[in-house]
Amino acid sequence: MPNARPNVIVFFTDQQRHDSIGLHGNPLDLTPNFDRFATEGTHLFNTFTCQPVCGPARACLQTGLYATASGAYRNDVLPDPSHKMLGQYFHDAGYHTGYIGKWHLASRESMGPVAPEQRGGYDYWLASNVLEFTSDAYRCNVFDAGGKRVRLPGYRVDALTDAAIRYIDREQSHPFFLFVSYIEPHFQNHRDDYPAPDGYRERYQGRWTPPDLQALGGTSARDLGGYWGMCRRLDEAFGRLCESVKSLGLWDNTAILFTSDHACHFKTRNSEYKRSCHESSIRVPGALGGGGLFQNGGRLPQLVSLIDFPPTLLDVAGIEIPSTMQGRSLLPLVQRRADTWPDDVFVQISESQVARAIRTSRWKYSVTAPDKNGWKDMNSTHYVEECLYDLYADPYELTNLVGYESHRPLSDILRNRLITRMLAAGESEPTITPAPPIKSGQRRVENVELNQ
Repeated sequence: MPNARPNVIVFFTDQQRHDSIGLHGNPLDLTPNFDRFATEGTHLFNTFTCQPVCGPARACLQTGLYATASGAYRNDVLPDPSHKMLGQYFHDAGYHTGYIGKWHLASRESMGPVAPEQRGGYDYWLASNVLEFTSDAYRCNVFDAGGKRVRLPGYRVDALTDAAIRYIDREQSHPFFLFVSYIEPHFQNHRDDYPAPDGYRERYQGRWTPPDLQALGGTSARDLGGYWGMCRRLDEAFGRLCESVKSLGLWDNTAILFTSDHACHFKTRNSEYKRSCHESSIRVPGALGGGGLFQNGGRLPQLVSLIDFPPTLLDVAGIEIPSTMQGRSLLPLVQRRADTWPDDVFVQISESQVARAIRTSRWKYSVTAPDKNGWKDMNSTHYVEECLYDLYADPYELTNLVGYESHRPLSDILRNRLITRMLAAGESEPTITPAPPIKSGQRRVENVELNQ
């Protein structure tokens, strides 16, 4: 008999661009399972990370707090232990809880095994703190609750999926919360490569390049084949997991979230793959499905942030949402009960810089703190304008409008909205210096203004 309370599963990928998805225009048929899942369920068409870095994004998703509020503003900085995580909320509500895959929220000394007090309250544990450093594509090493190394057979995506299916089968008679966290399609750190399953890189190499990468290049010519191949295998694994839930008779009482921690710009916006305000860094796939609440939810155009998922997952399970969480449950939106929804998402950026951004349905506005170090400083009291993009006219963000006199009134409006968002996230009110003015008839070329 199905449980009275719904099971909840999170299928969490790493560094996956939104345009790897067929429903977002990718022509390579990489994601037939996601596309069907989102079409039959609820497609969160505009989903964004609130911190385009692995560890901080995970802290946001586990705590429901922005990175500066939890304290985990960059990799290798742990959230304040006084903040509960999803595993603890579900455990305290009587759920069995399981975590499989990449964690990245333990002390730096724990590259693989994670101390019990740093596991976020999850009961079942089969994970590695920094999976990309303890495993490879065909060498999946994780660690159990006793800290013992466990070698899982198969391609890494398949190995973790097999473990997840075993967990679901074992726990089917009791309400469970399962978080499956993959490293794919993140690059393999020790060789800066995107190791797809055998034969998959060749299948997709040179087939299609998104317009921003066509214009800017980066490492995309070298890496896209492997990257697309990894996305394809993730989708196949997602299909297998969904089929397993259906085969066990759990589909109608299970809620499933598919999303990613951040995207990938292939070294086009800075010297690596993320940590910038651009769509190629912050926009990710998002869908809610399974039977019940999210079935036939349609495509939601509203802007959704990673920070909105923790209260949503608690809401699905009937668990009281703590007032400290800084996002909003999506259930009223899905059920068409929400009278209003914000027309912006707020992004904090660390490591590459100390930066803040706001993304509305049309505009992208970002500021940076030039006198701060993104690895040492959590925030700043002073920023300068960095980027302004018109996403209607320039969806691939190739023309930075910041400083143009024609857009000064708009920049002032967005500056005030950004400050409002920063204050709501618990930050101090900053000063933001306008960009140097660019008059009509001038244009910016690599920060040099030339008369046309």
